[in-house]
Amino acid sequence: MPVTQQVTLRLTQKEKYRFEVDWSLPSSEHGTIDEPPPLGKGEGPNASRLVAAAVAHCLSSSLLYCLERAHAPSEGIEVTALAEIARNERGRWRLSHVTVTLDPRIPAAHKEAFERCKGLFEDYCVVTEAIRQGVPVDVKWADGSQPKS
Repeated sequence: MPVTQQVTLRLTQKEKYRFEVDWSLPSSEHGTIDEPPPLGKGEGPNASRLVAAAVAHCLSSSLLYCLERAHAPSEGIEVTALAEIARNERGRWRLSHVTVTLDPRIPAAHKEAFERCKGLFEDYCVVTEAIRQGVPVDVKWADGSQPKS
């Protein structure tokens, strides 16, 4: 098994703050990312929504995988993600908190497995654990130079 994996996405500006996203998946359509008004037109999710969706999807998938491995599949799951955005000490807007609410439908016969998975699944969620710990982000220019911080 490889020690690391890489995922590459390509964003192309289409208009002002609206970008087309090439997910680099053979069977996936391109997506749209946009800022809400007054900057953009809100024609797609913005980065904060994408992060919240990534955390929610990762947690949901980790829970479902745990249940599957325990031979205790759910009968579906509803998930809500709340992204909170607040100003930091320098007055800059930041994603300050993400709350994910999971509502799986677990058959009575699988309640014991579900209780076991509740204590395990978060640790296997790649995105959630990375966000919680802070993810290093390197910024580069296409010409190889480094931005001035």
